Amino acid sequence: MIIAFIGQPNCGKSTIFNYFSGYKAAISNFPGTTVKYHISRVVLAGEELTCVDLPGVYSLTSSDQAELEARNYLLQKEADVIVNVIDASLLSRSLELTLELMSLERPMVVALNMMDEAARKGIRLQPTKLSWLLGVPVVPTVAAQGKGLTELLETAVEAGRVRVRPVQVVFSRDVEEEIAELSDHLDPKLAEDLRLPWRFFLVKLLEDDPYLMQEVERRDADLLPIVKNYQKILSQSHGRPPEIVISSERHALAVNLFEQVARVTPAEKPTWRDRLDRIATHKIWGYVLLLLVLGLFFQAVFRLGQYPEEFFLSYLDLVLQLTREWLGPESLAYHLIGEGLFMGIFGGVAIVLPYLLPFLLGLALLEDSGYLPRVAFLMDNLMHALGLHGKSIIPFILGYGCSVPAVMATRILESPRDRLVVAMLAVLIPCSARSVIIFALVAYAIGPYWALGVYIFNLLVIAILGRLSTLLLREVSPGLVMEIPEYRLPTWGNVCRKSWLSLKDFIVVAWPILIIGSMVLSLLKFYGFEQGVNQVLSPLTGLLGLPAAVGTTLIFGILRKELSLIMLHEALGTTDLTTVLTPTQLLTFTIFVLFYIPCAATIAALSREVGWKGAAVAVAASLALALGLGLLTRVAGAIWF
Repeated sequence: MIIAFIGQPNCGKSTIFNYFSGYKAAISNFPGTTVKYHISRVVLAGEELTCVDLPGVYSLTSSDQAELEARNYLLQKEADVIVNVIDASLLSRSLELTLELMSLERPMVVALNMMDEAARKGIRLQPTKLSWLLGVPVVPTVAAQGKGLTELLETAVEAGRVRVRPVQVVFSRDVEEEIAELSDHLDPKLAEDLRLPWRFFLVKLLEDDPYLMQEVERRDADLLPIVKNYQKILSQSHGRPPEIVISSERHALAVNLFEQVARVTPAEKPTWRDRLDRIATHKIWGYVLLLLVLGLFFQAVFRLGQYPEEFFLSYLDLVLQLTREWLGPESLAYHLIGEGLFMGIFGGVAIVLPYLLPFLLGLALLEDSGYLPRVAFLMDNLMHALGLHGKSIIPFILGYGCSVPAVMATRILESPRDRLVVAMLAVLIPCSARSVIIFALVAYAIGPYWALGVYIFNLLVIAILGRLSTLLLREVSPGLVMEIPEYRLPTWGNVCRKSWLSLKDFIVVAWPILIIGSMVLSLLKFYGFEQGVNQVLSPLTGLLGLPAAVGTTLIFGILRKELSLIMLHEALGTTDLTTVLTPTQLLTFTIFVLFYIPCAATIAALSREVGWKGAAVAVAASLALALGLGLLTRVAGAIWF
C-alpha cells in the first residue's frame, strides 16, 4: 500500500514521515525545506507499506517546480491513500488544499496536526464533526511530540482497505452550471486517458490549469476555444479571472467549515512571540539582532571547536612521534600508516568534527526556532536590490548547511533566469565543509572576527555578482510572499537527528575518502610523484604566493572540501600550520578554497538543475573568481599584516 503525505508548507508532514521511516527527510521550521519527494518502506503489524513525503503545496495548480513535483506524483502515480496534513492553528487556510485534494476522489485521511499550537492560540476544534463534514477520517496529532501518529498510520491503512472516499465539493450554483455546461461539450475519455476524475478535470479546465490546457490542445485543438469560452463566461459573470473565481469558492467553503468546527478565544494580550517579532523584523533593530545572533553563533562554534582541536592534535603529534620511532621516518610503512592512515583518522576527529558538529547543531537550532524565516524577511530588500526574487534567500540560507540542497531548492523559483543565477551564486555560499576550513584556519590562527569578516566578504562578493548577473540578464522579479512560521522551542531530538543526518554524510562518505586520500598523498610523497603534481600546479600556487606543496591539496578539495584542510596538514607535514604559513597565506588559501570549483556532488546537482553547460560555466567561472580574489587577498594581506 502506498501512502502519500501532502500538505501546505511547514505543516509538519515531514516530521510525521520521519517518525515512521527514521530521519530521511530534512525538516525545519522553515517553509520550502522539502523540494523533492522522499520514499521509505515502513512495516505496520506485519504489513509492508510505502510512505511518500511530498513537497509542500498551497494548490494543485502551480508553476513552482517543487509544487509541480507533488502534483505530478499525485496525478500520475497511484497512491492508495492520501494523508493530508493540516496545520490546525491555520485550519481555515489549510482546508483550501483539502477541498482540492477531495476532488481527486481517492481514499483520504486528514491529519489535524499542531493541535498544541491551535490550543495556544485559543482555537478549540471538533475533529469528529470535521470528519463528518468532509466524509473522511480526521486524526488529531502533535507530530513534534509523536502524539496520534501511530493511530494516523493505522487509520490510513484502514481507509485504503475500505476505499474511503470524501464527499463531493459543491460550489455555488452559477459555477456548477458552467461545470455542467462544459461537461456536455467534452468527452469523458479525455479525463480517462489522463487517469483523472471527470469532475476534477472539468474544474481544472475552468481554472485555466496550464498543464491540462496543453493536454486538451495536444489531443484535440478544436476543443480549446470551447473551454476558453466557458472560462470567459465565468470570468464575466464574476468580474474576475476564472482561476480566482474557483479559488474564492474554495476559500468561502473553507471558512464555512472552520466556523462550523472551531471555537476561538482570542488572546487578551500580546505574547512573548509577538514582542520578539517586533524586534526581529524591525527595519533597524532586526538587523542589530541579526548581527548579534551571528556574532554569538561564530563565537560559540569557535570556542566549542578550539579546545577539542588542541586536545586531539596533541595526541596526533604523540602518535606520529611514536610511529616515526617505531617504523623509521623514511620507511614506506611510516608514510602509509603514520602520515597516511593516522593523519586521515585524526584529521577527521581533531580538525573537522570539533567545528562541524557545533556548526550543524547551531544551524539546526536557528532553523527549528523559526528565526531563519525572519532572516529571509530582513534580506528580501537585499534580494530585490540585486534584481532577484525574494525567495532567492531560501537557497542561500540552505547553502550554509550544504550546497547540494541549496542548488535543488532553486526549484521554488518560477523564473528560469532566477533559477540559473541563484544556482550559480548558491554554490559560492560557504557550506558546512568550507565553514570548517574557515574556523580551523582563519578563526584558529588569526581570530574569530577575522572568520566573520570572511563570511561578510563572501556575502559582498555574491551581492556584486548577483547585481552584475541581473543587469546582464534583465527581468522583473516579483515580490516575496512567504509564510513566517511561529517561534517554537526546538526539540533536542529533532535537532540531534537533523545534525546527525549531515554529520553522517561526512562520517560515511567524506571520512573514508579523507583517509584513503591521506594514504594516497603519503604514497605520492614517498615515491616522489607529489613533486610532479605540484610542479604542474606551481604557476597557480606561485601566483597566489602559496608553497608549492599546497598544489595537491587543491585537487583533493574537488572531491570534498574538507579534504583540502586535512591534506594541507599532510602536505606541509605539520599540525601547526602557523609555523609554516603566514597569516596572509592562510587567508589567501581560505579565500581561494571558499570560491573555487564546487565539490563533485554539487557539480552533479548543478547539472541536474541547470544542465551540463550551466554546470561547466559555473565551474569555470568559480575557478576564475577564486583566482582573482586570491590575488586580491594576497596583495591586501601583504599591506595589512
